[in-house]
Amino acid sequence: MREHTGAFSDATGRDLEQGGADQPRYRRYQYDLIAPHCGRTVLEVGAGLGEFASQFTGLDRLVLTDADPDAVELLAERFADRPEVEARQLALGGELSVGKPVDSIVAINVLEHIEDDAAALKSLSRLVIPGGTIVLWVPGYQQLYGEFDRRVGHFRRYTPATLRDAFERAGLRVELAKPVNLLGGIAWWAAVRRGGSTKPNPRLVSIYDRFVVPVTRAVESVVPVPFGQTVLGVARVPG
Repeated sequence: MREHTGAFSDATGRDLEQGGADQPRYRRYQYDLIAPHCGRTVLEVGAGLGEFASQFTGLDRLVLTDADPDAVELLAERFADRPEVEARQLALGGELSVGKPVDSIVAINVLEHIEDDAAALKSLSRLVIPGGTIVLWVPGYQQLYGEFDRRVGHFRRYTPATLRDAFERAGLRVELAKPVNLLGGIAWWAAVRRGGSTKPNPRLVSIYDRFVVPVTRAVESVVPVPFGQTVLGVARVPG
């Protein structure tokens, strides 16, 4: 049995063996917002157990990375029957190399763990072809920062303005920076800031996925929201 501590568990509060609460609707919501900004070759940083990445199909190349070697081993096992998928260990702050540059990088709930976020983005940009994209999904709004954030090593939560600033300091051209998941932000505030929760409750996560995510998608498809649990950002590498 694998040791249940390491970079994955430290960063997510989750267990490698047990995973987390099933959230198929939420993952599809993420995918539908992120995938339109990705090219034919994609690198996911902090891919974890591959739950988000499993939704990508038909790509020419999909490179899945994590800082945790046990997570990388599980990724290799999970995608062993997909020849376009590579599983590699990669930790921001070290030497970054994935061979041939990719069209797009996706990082979901990663940048907030890095103290010098602009330097990390600059390093990642070297793995992307000129004109390619970096797509980020980061926790939103410092008003929602609570004990869970501290426990998993978040240096900050972002606003569209602060994420845009990080992109620009890294020399990237910002295409999008906007809040998403308004209802999730309200639920997070109630559970973490007001309720003092230190980790997600699997039962409540399941209820949220089943009932709240469809409403969130419907509302945000027609109305821009001023606040959210998350900030979605897209920047292009110059060239």
